[in-house]
Amino acid sequence: MALSSPIELLYVFGSFTILLLAAGFYCLVVTRSFLRAVIAIELLIKAVTLFFIAVGYITGKPALTQALVITIIVVEVVVVVVAGGIAISVFRKNDSLDITLLNKLKG
Repeated sequence: MALSSPIELLYVFGSFTILLLAAGFYCLVVTRSFLRAVIAIELLIKAVTLFFIAVGYITGKPALTQALVITIIVVEVVVVVVAGGIAISVFRKNDSLDITLLNKLKG
């Protein structure tokens, strides 16, 4: 099945973006695990990346879209590295990755 118009492409990419956003927000709200929260944030970032790719294709500006997506990927890597450091610190302090125990990291 080939997508014949940019509007059909927007509907397909838009629906997948909405599904990724819904899954990411649901996971972020429901979970108490720090690693699952990081995965939820990753899902949200992937949804934004997918949306930018679709919009760039439809508007005919692939160079701008590529620059934005590369920037998003770099920011995503930084977020994962910082979150990994926080996760290691939380686990060393609490022997658990429960988000409710983060208030013990004061001072």
